[in-house]
Amino acid sequence: MESAQGWWRCRHLSFKNATIAVCLLNLAAAAILLHSFFSSYPRFRSSPSHTVHSAQLRYIMESLEMRRAMEPTELIKRVREIEQEVFVVGPESEKQMVPKQTTAVDLSNRLKDLRATNDANSLKALEEWRKRKMDRARQREIEKNGAIAIAS
Repeated sequence: MESAQGWWRCRHLSFKNATIAVCLLNLAAAAILLHSFFSSYPRFRSSPSHTVHSAQLRYIMESLEMRRAMEPTELIKRVREIEQEVFVVGPESEKQMVPKQTTAVDLSNRLKDLRATNDANSLKALEEWRKRKMDRARQREIEKNGAIAIAS
């Protein structure tokens, strides 16, 4: 036993020194991995498969121009103008509305009123259903109490 401890002490390698050595090896490995990770990025970028040729670049630019040309810019501008008009519309300008606009407003108001009446009708139907259900429950309770009174 003493010879093993003596051998360990002779080499001047304690557990503390061994731990420090392992940590240094881990740090060196991490540094090498980080270096290879960051240095490999430019190599892939400069490879011929990732370079964009002028023909491809021209094709990309043409497709972008075509997409922009296909956007309904006039329609978008007109929609924005209409939105601004709606926000600016006051009581005196309501009289000057185009008949199509007045009919559209009238239709939207009718739809809103229809929704409100539908809600009122559904609430009324719900109340009637609740009343019928309560009446049935009372009737069952009366029948139950009558059956209990007869049995007693």
